[in-house]
Amino acid sequence: MTPATAPKSLHGPLTRAARWLALALQDWRTTEGERWIYVGRTLIASFCALWLAYRLGLDSPSTAMTTTIILALPSSGMVLEKSFYRLCGTLLGCTAALTLIGLFPQQPVLLFAGLALWVGLCTSGSALHRNAQSYVYVLAGYTACMIVLPAIEQPTQVFSLAVTRVAEVGLGIICSAAVSSVLLPRHQGTQVMRTVQARYGKFLAFCQDVLQQKLTPAQVELTHLQFAADVAALELGRSAALFEVTSKVGHVRAQNRKLHAFNATFMTALTTFYTFHRLFDRLQRDGETQVMQACAPLYAIVAEALQTTPSQDSLDTMQQHLQTALAQARAEIDGAAIAHAQRIDFDTVCELLERFARDMSRFHEVYFSLAHDTPLDISTPQAYAPKTPPALVLASGARAGISLALLALGAYFLAWPYAGTAMLMAAVFCALASSSPRPIMMVRQVLTGFLVAMPLSLVCVYFVLVHGDGFPMLVLSFAPFLAVGLYLMTNPAKLGVGLGVSTFITQMAPTNLMHVDGAAFLNTGMALIVGLMLAALVFAVLLPEHTMGHRDHVGPALWREALHACTAPVRRVKHRFDNRVRDLLSQLNAAAGPAPGEATRAVVRQALTLLEIGHSVIGLRELIASARPSAARDALRHCVDGVAAWLRTRADAQLQAALAATLQAGAVVRAAQAASDTPPERDVRLQTALADLHSIYTSLLDQMAPGAGDHHAP
Repeated sequence: MTPATAPKSLHGPLTRAARWLALALQDWRTTEGERWIYVGRTLIASFCALWLAYRLGLDSPSTAMTTTIILALPSSGMVLEKSFYRLCGTLLGCTAALTLIGLFPQQPVLLFAGLALWVGLCTSGSALHRNAQSYVYVLAGYTACMIVLPAIEQPTQVFSLAVTRVAEVGLGIICSAAVSSVLLPRHQGTQVMRTVQARYGKFLAFCQDVLQQKLTPAQVELTHLQFAADVAALELGRSAALFEVTSKVGHVRAQNRKLHAFNATFMTALTTFYTFHRLFDRLQRDGETQVMQACAPLYAIVAEALQTTPSQDSLDTMQQHLQTALAQARAEIDGAAIAHAQRIDFDTVCELLERFARDMSRFHEVYFSLAHDTPLDISTPQAYAPKTPPALVLASGARAGISLALLALGAYFLAWPYAGTAMLMAAVFCALASSSPRPIMMVRQVLTGFLVAMPLSLVCVYFVLVHGDGFPMLVLSFAPFLAVGLYLMTNPAKLGVGLGVSTFITQMAPTNLMHVDGAAFLNTGMALIVGLMLAALVFAVLLPEHTMGHRDHVGPALWREALHACTAPVRRVKHRFDNRVRDLLSQLNAAAGPAPGEATRAVVRQALTLLEIGHSVIGLRELIASARPSAARDALRHCVDGVAAWLRTRADAQLQAALAATLQAGAVVRAAQAASDTPPERDVRLQTALADLHSIYTSLLDQMAPGAGDHHAP
């Protein structure tokens, strides 16, 4: 080897090795590395909070440590958001505790009644909102319990308990917020933009698969269910991103209106696409050859435009080609001898295709502005607002209040000194799990974590910690055991187990003056486990069917929202209707789990039908509100009233009346359209009304027995 060739021969292998190592580290950083960074960040925050609690001489340093575990979330925005609401809930709960003790000093029965009422109201508030703000209600409820119960025998200590609680929780919040924002932060704003890109790609892939007939009806229904959950998830991520203190926070806030518009335009495009697909699928089943042949070029234009990632130019070109093809198709249909019913089907397909092209173009415009940070002229969009069925809100509050009252009275009259701890744990998880779609499973997972953590804590405290001296040894003693729970928390399927392991272990952190008491350890562990068992028992016994997302409550709520679309003021009713229906489907998706059954899919099918009816009715109502007095306007109003009457009663007689009113409205609108003096813009609006009437009529027929009626009639 010569000196000239030596560096070259070494340079190749070293470069390849360095490149391989860099790629391996990058892959590890984005997969397993993310999990261990999360574990490391949380451990640092936990032990910082514990050390500061020791230095400040707080009564319960473990509370500060537990707070950091509860606030351990993937992104800094989520941590800051939950920290803010946790602090607000803690302050509100402390205020409620001071008020209750002041009103009912040394009167345990009245105090328990007041506390149960407060917890019930807070739990109802949490179930009603179901967003980040709901955490305020949860904390306000069980923080009051944590202060009131120890102060029953010594009411003069309540203020000291409240101040200590705020100090301990506040210390944990400060440590979590600081570490998550400084140490290898994962910004929520970045995650939101990734979510936007993934949603856009997923919607395009869904449209392509549907147009190519790759999906079964069940798969289409389940995809709609997942899209509803995606809408809710994006809203939660958007709100968390606003709490981040970074150079990008101004950018995220500037994008806030666009994110609202992104959700709104997505829901509109998805609904229009479903309505078109449903009609086209029906025409294929019925074998309307002439209509299908005329619509095939139109269908191909849309399918081709969505084959690859579209641009605004390609979508504009699609609309131009579609207009040209529509003119040719209409000329073919006008020259063909086809039935009047088939002509109506053809006109409806054309209207829906044009509508979907416009909706898709607007959706892409909003997405492009978000992805490339370009200016976008949008009206003030309404935020996505979750809505829980009233029966579930009342049931959540009643369950939490009744269970707390019974458990508190039982703990008060028991001789077991740790009965209060068990009751408090039961009350906490009754409040936390009330907003969960599967509360028993959630409690069971945390209980599993407690059972796993008890022997781990025993080894940690009595076989490791007792042999150490000083805070560094305490960290080395606790860190391996706590890391087990934190690592489990990085797996969504085992989040509850990891949370149970981590919180149980932090409860065993020694106080400022370490006192090793085996009996106290066993009693505390048993009390925590018994408390969770009582919480599971409460959900199994008290109103077990009244849980979040239960199909028996989601179904009626969907009918109420469809009725509201027929009767509420027209202004902004479309946005409210979209939001509420998608939110109900999101609840249904969360409760159904990874494999929804046939009963769940039946509710989804009903929801999609009601969504189609609601959108069509809203379109008719907007036309009615802007139209001059005429026979067509009266007929459309009568049709809307008939649909509302059926939605209110769901009786067969009202269904037949709604069908007849829709037929009559179609005849009147076609007569108005055929008048020689009809202005072109009014003709376009009447054609849109006919498409909406056809959609309503076919949807109403779907509610009847198979074979009842002729779906071509309008």
